[in-house]
Amino acid sequence: MSDPKIEAVQRIYEAYGRGDVEAVLAEVADDVDWAAAAASTSVPWYGSHRGKGEVPRFFQEIGSNVEVTEFTPLSFTSNETDVTVAVWWAFTVRSTGKTAAMHMQHWWRFADGKVAYFRGSEDTEQSAAAFS
Repeated sequence: MSDPKIEAVQRIYEAYGRGDVEAVLAEVADDVDWAAAAASTSVPWYGSHRGKGEVPRFFQEIGSNVEVTEFTPLSFTSNETDVTVAVWWAFTVRSTGKTAAMHMQHWWRFADGKVAYFRGSEDTEQSAAAFS
């Protein structure tokens, strides 16, 4: 049985892989609450982005600061409103040449068929070390 929420997240990941931020934005609500959950501000994409207009900055910060060498969604789970995904990703920081590889967790909450809330969590210590 297919789940339209999981299919939407898969479309988002496919669009991210192509560098197609517009296709990502097509899947999110106008007032989306989008954030990389971290207490630190040492990594450029950490922090909150409110509304569809701020989401491209998240992707710009990633693209301009790191070369993503792997991004592999490993498993998807869902309930009535949410999708959670375990992701493996690796990157090289352009300014330092340092690398990082880790598991991430993505939490997607849907309302009216669109992403209304996104939180990504990762090994913040490892990411910060790659930038230092």
